[in-house]
Amino acid sequence: MESLLVKIGGSLKGAAELLEEIAAYPGPLVLVHGGGPNIGEWLGRLGFETHFHNGLRVTPPEQMEVVEMVLSTLGKQLAHGLSARGRNAVALTGRDAGLLEARLLEPELGRVGEVSGVKTEVLECLIQAGITPLVAPIGLDGEGALNINADTAAGAIAGALSLPAVFLTDVVGVLRDPKDPATRYARLTRGEVRDLVAQGVISGGMIPKVEAALNALDRGAPWAAIARGERGVLQGVLSGQAGTRVVL
Repeated sequence: MESLLVKIGGSLKGAAELLEEIAAYPGPLVLVHGGGPNIGEWLGRLGFETHFHNGLRVTPPEQMEVVEMVLSTLGKQLAHGLSARGRNAVALTGRDAGLLEARLLEPELGRVGEVSGVKTEVLECLIQAGITPLVAPIGLDGEGALNINADTAAGAIAGALSLPAVFLTDVVGVLRDPKDPATRYARLTRGEVRDLVAQGVISGGMIPKVEAALNALDRGAPWAAIARGERGVLQGVLSGQAGTRVVL
């Protein structure tokens, strides 16, 4: 069975079905998870204000510790859920064995970065040992930890490992008519994606999803897919029965 990188959301609400799906997949997986809602909740509890710039969370140095704490905890909880379902998983961040090297993205974003290097041997060793790595998108530069968008981190890791990237989300894929799931595009090229964006067929919240898929291709992934996280989705993506596959 084909090896895949799968990006999942960070929410534990309704995660049981998705964890069952991932645990049952017969091939090797590398997982990347987000955690935006939980980070926002904890920052609010601690009296911090949250601001966004160009869709990215502004992360001042004093908030970075909270971000890392929340993502690390979420990873441990998700890894426990998979291990309890028979798929041994280990939660990592970019700190572990220098897994994710990163650089600052824009000064006005604070401690927000992008992946500049992936220590693939860490992930390869775990996979060879039959363990599923679950990576939180925290990178390191010379100053310390950086908050990285989970979709772009997933694309970078998929490219470094030459793995297909599957982005699990709340939509069935790219639709010609957003109100009709039967109008799902099973396969799109990079050029077709750009044309659909220009025509307004791909708009709103779907734009960052297709950009994440294109970023994965740019980084070296053989293909990327956008699909709804539900039972049977991974087999469905591989067979073309679920999601939208984006290719060069």
